Amino acid sequence: MDEKEFIFLLQGLKWTLALTAIAFAGGIVSGLVVALARTSDSRTLARVTAGYISLFQGTPLLMQLFVVYYGLALAGLRLEAWQAVAIGFTLHASAYLGEIWRGSIEAVPRGQMEAAKALSLGYVSRMKDVILPQAIRISLPATVGFLVQLIKGTSLAAIVGFTELARAGGIISNQTFKPLLVYGVVGAMYFLICWPLSLLGTRLEHRLATATR
Repeated sequence: MDEKEFIFLLQGLKWTLALTAIAFAGGIVSGLVVALARTSDSRTLARVTAGYISLFQGTPLLMQLFVVYYGLALAGLRLEAWQAVAIGFTLHASAYLGEIWRGSIEAVPRGQMEAAKALSLGYVSRMKDVILPQAIRISLPATVGFLVQLIKGTSLAAIVGFTELARAGGIISNQTFKPLLVYGVVGAMYFLICWPLSLLGTRLEHRLATATR
């Protein structure tokens, strides 16, 4: 593999990281909305968001990207490949993060909410100052774990022609006829990104387990 080919892989890596950052940031914002709606006292909101989560957890990510890219085009809204995959991954992330955080919110001892109500704190104040800080701490290991899955899942963006790391590797492999070398380098790049995050998630999980004993 020469220098130009390696630089092309780095360009693909750049788009993999950019897509992950966009989807994760968008997923954080929309996932929080989903989690709050899922745990609200409104049965309608809870049922709607439960259906939303079930839809994305019960269908393959590949199909979701396909539907966003081609479905929006059929509806008259033609998007660039990177825009379509960014929307698809953000929706996917919002459903998974919403469910992770829903579980974390419900894992906070019920007495915390009752104490906040006894102090006459409003809903926003109860969630912002009492419940969410504890829920976020509980959710950190699972959130980091999902981030690792999201990074690896970006390889599916090739379905709509988006050139991220895996597709860049496929292009070079087809040109050089050296698949073992090329995909070995691609795999090493994924490993160098995901392995530290996996270690971080494991460490956070152990720390949380120790703190709750």
